[in-house]
Amino acid sequence: MKAPQDVVVQPIISEKMEYLQEVQRKYAFKVHPSANKIQIKDAVEAIYKVTVTGVNVMNRLGKKRRVRYTEGRRSSWKKAVVTLKEGDTIEYFE
Repeated sequence: MKAPQDVVVQPIISEKMEYLQEVQRKYAFKVHPSANKIQIKDAVEAIYKVTVTGVNVMNRLGKKRRVRYTEGRRSSWKKAVVTLKEGDTIEYFE
């Protein structure tokens, strides 16, 4: 379908995800809205040269925002949490 760089948009770096990386070997990524679990797994393995054992996907609904009298919404996006094989790690800033 797409190149691996088109499927994985960017990594999600937060305190919660740093904790999950250390304890459970889980990493989160913002992914293309039409990507499925198999495409996400293949893309992460191709980009970071690791072995993925599991993929969890969730659709994040954009927050409502209001400017004076008009109400709008931020963009919705898709989040993927991948679990890596024992011993594999991802270094974001190489």
